[in-house]
Amino acid sequence: MPRPSSKRFRSVVIAGAGTGLGREAALKFASEGYVVFGTAKSVAEVHDLKAASGGRVSLAACDMTNIPGLRAWADGVSEALDGAGLDVLVNLPEHIEGGPLEALPIDSIGRAFEANVLGTVSVINAFLPSLRVAHGRVIQVSSWIAELAVPFSGPSAASMAALKALSAAYRAEVRPSAVDVVTVTTDLIRPAADTDRAARTVRAAANLTPAQRDLYGKRMTAAATRLEELAIGGADLVEVAARVVQIGQADVATGHDAVGDRALEILEATQTKKDAQLEAFRLNLVGLSQAASPKH
Repeated sequence: MPRPSSKRFRSVVIAGAGTGLGREAALKFASEGYVVFGTAKSVAEVHDLKAASGGRVSLAACDMTNIPGLRAWADGVSEALDGAGLDVLVNLPEHIEGGPLEALPIDSIGRAFEANVLGTVSVINAFLPSLRVAHGRVIQVSSWIAELAVPFSGPSAASMAALKALSAAYRAEVRPSAVDVVTVTTDLIRPAADTDRAARTVRAAANLTPAQRDLYGKRMTAAATRLEELAIGGADLVEVAARVVQIGQADVATGHDAVGDRALEILEATQTKKDAQLEAFRLNLVGLSQAASPKH
């Protein structure tokens, strides 16, 4: 792992930097003069980003559910920082296998929390000493799905909502150390940062029993199709990455930020609509209608 040449340099760690938004943010931070560390899912991603950044981005292939592995990686980065402190830590959530909650294996729901909650908490805790040295900033990126859970995305929505609550707790707890914690709510991103979404829907449908397929199949397909449409019309990948970098560089941090018209619309809806209105809004958002209430 390369050791920066000066004692005081600008540094950023990005958990989830191998593809999509994380990759774009890593390149943008590097172009701004930051030394960038991060995690990727594969060795191929590690080599790709090192080459694309001219060696300014150093990634490690690391599974966010492997807590000992995450800690070992974080220890290596902290050693490379050589006591200079960490300026910015960016955490990006994983998109987890969706489907009807009734049909999902408990293990797959658990993985959502292992990756998006336990993994993220482990990363934050590992880097807090370095963040304190630099009076640094944690940027927790999330989708609007954390604000408005939609059908067949329960594990991702629940784990991201948990991260939102944990971020609020961290914000209050580390404020005396002059460490900022910012949550950023984004639209679905184009080009799709989550390129495997359609494939996951196919896998989820294949795992349904015939009875479950009768209950959920058409609605699940309709919702998945609508989410693809929302991603195509979503926020621009480069623009979202640039906004993340701006938040990292800002002199004063706000506790919350939002990127994209849809994210802003959903945040407003959750704050202003009554329960029945919000439920209709939720279903309409993913192309579903209100189900008929059972008769008594």
